[in-house]
Amino acid sequence: MERNLRKERIGVVVSNKMDKTITVTVHRKEKHPIYGKFVNKTSKLYAQDDKNDCNIGDTVKVMETRPLSKKKGWRLVEIIERAK
Repeated sequence: MERNLRKERIGVVVSNKMDKTITVTVHRKEKHPIYGKFVNKTSKLYAQDDKNDCNIGDTVKVMETRPLSKKKGWRLVEIIERAK
């Protein structure tokens, strides 16, 4: 059997207060349907961080997974860049 492709997103950690969970914001630019101006949009994702090794400000890659709790449906793949 073959697995379906899973979505991957790159974002910045904005909270690590929860146990084994991080909050990641993902920024994207969307074109306004009428005026054509590009508008910044953000999404907030909850991701599983088993080792609790992410800190606020880290740039991370997260991958879609099965629902792990009510709001958590993503998991940490890698830490791309540590906060300075």
